[in-house]
Amino acid sequence: MKITYIHHSAFCVEVDEKVLVFDYYKGDCISSCIYHGEMPEFGKETPIYVFSSHSHQDHFDTQVLKWKENYSNIHYIFAKEIKKKLGNSMLHRLGLEQSIKESITYVKPGEKYEVDGIVVETLASTDCGVAFLVTVSGKTIYHAGDLNWWRWEGEPEKFNQYQEKLYKEQIDLLTDRKIDLAFVVLDPRQEKDKYLGIDYFMEHVQAEYVVPMHMWKKYGFIQEYRELPNNQERRERILAMERENQEIVI
Repeated sequence: MKITYIHHSAFCVEVDEKVLVFDYYKGDCISSCIYHGEMPEFGKETPIYVFSSHSHQDHFDTQVLKWKENYSNIHYIFAKEIKKKLGNSMLHRLGLEQSIKESITYVKPGEKYEVDGIVVETLASTDCGVAFLVTVSGKTIYHAGDLNWWRWEGEPEKFNQYQEKLYKEQIDLLTDRKIDLAFVVLDPRQEKDKYLGIDYFMEHVQAEYVVPMHMWKKYGFIQEYRELPNNQERRERILAMERENQEIVI
């Protein structure tokens, strides 16, 4: 598998001549954190599967629908709540209303789908939308979207307890699964609680490689996490992304 880190939580994964794109968005839509990563280019007939976990502006961009103009063999797997954001009026404004509908599969949490032989399973998010578990050509890839153990100072304890409970319930569903590649949230904004979610994932899921994401350009925290004492034996499984459009082959 070849991994291209685009930016934030957006990744491109090439597997057996298929291309999977997760949570792409144009990097200049959030003024406080501007990215410049770009989607790699492929042949016009390349099978491309675009996954969007939810409609937040740092995970979804209507620009991906325009890619159909360049790639004839493209399919979109969107969380169902994105359907509300798009609507027929926006598709009409994009000039894609008729041509794009047949290319979109909307998915709900806790379900299993098949798209061109690719098996797509979904988990419920602790924030919005879904997390993805995608099996293609014998490889299984997990992308968390915004599924994370969100704990915030100042929030009611009831909220934080709910976040913990739901996160553990969803990650525990993966305990007996063999995952080849996992993209997992590590958000520096959580300060002292930033490792809660990724720690629980590392301790309870058998993932060959784990890529921290949702870093808001604070890439140094990945190396800091790799060096923690409890990661000594699993350090090489944690892949460090340090720049936009960085490529790693595993």
